[in-house]
Amino acid sequence: MTLEQLSYYIAMAGTVAFASSAVLAVADRKVDLFTAVVLGTITAIGGGTVRDMILDVPVFWSLDQNYVYVSVVVSILAFYASGFFRRKSIHRLFLYVDGFAVAMFAIQAMAKVWKLDFGVPTAPIALGVVTAIGGGLIRDVLVGRPTLLMSRELYAIPVLIGCILFAAVLHFAPEYGFLGAIVCVGVTFGIRAAAIRWNLQVPGWAIMGYKPSESYEADRGTGG
Repeated sequence: MTLEQLSYYIAMAGTVAFASSAVLAVADRKVDLFTAVVLGTITAIGGGTVRDMILDVPVFWSLDQNYVYVSVVVSILAFYASGFFRRKSIHRLFLYVDGFAVAMFAIQAMAKVWKLDFGVPTAPIALGVVTAIGGGLIRDVLVGRPTLLMSRELYAIPVLIGCILFAAVLHFAPEYGFLGAIVCVGVTFGIRAAAIRWNLQVPGWAIMGYKPSESYEADRGTGG
């Protein structure tokens, strides 16, 4: 198996995680099957779509529609098998898969944007984050839920850290771009995995108007 093939399979696994977590996240809204499929698909491919529209290049899923097919099928399965997906062991597994996919999608997106020399160095960082979390943000806006940016959960912050580190690698040591990508994916996933394992959150001192007595519920597995 080549590295490109492995990357593709991981991307598909991430698509599965994004679509399923999106459907489960709106289960309490009593949505119908059509709505679940739309929201699952938007979450899975929305971020990359926004990125490619900004770059004015062919949208990635128009070149490989397997991303759409997988999103639709998984959304349907999650709709009818929500009980299975909500099992603690399965849910936790998907959280980690989601975290790894977010890390990989962000760094892949950055490499793509950087190669096109689009707004270097800030645009690649911004579009890396958009690719990773954009789909989840769109979904939450559509269903009227607080977005992950309004949550204390460490989801977007690890992605931003990884993208900034990768930008530094590409700027100061481009000859180590491949190795840097692997390291930055590892760092991003490592922070996210730690947040899942130990329920790490943004500290109160970094939140405007935070009161210690306030309670924040983590909205995990939102996808991108």
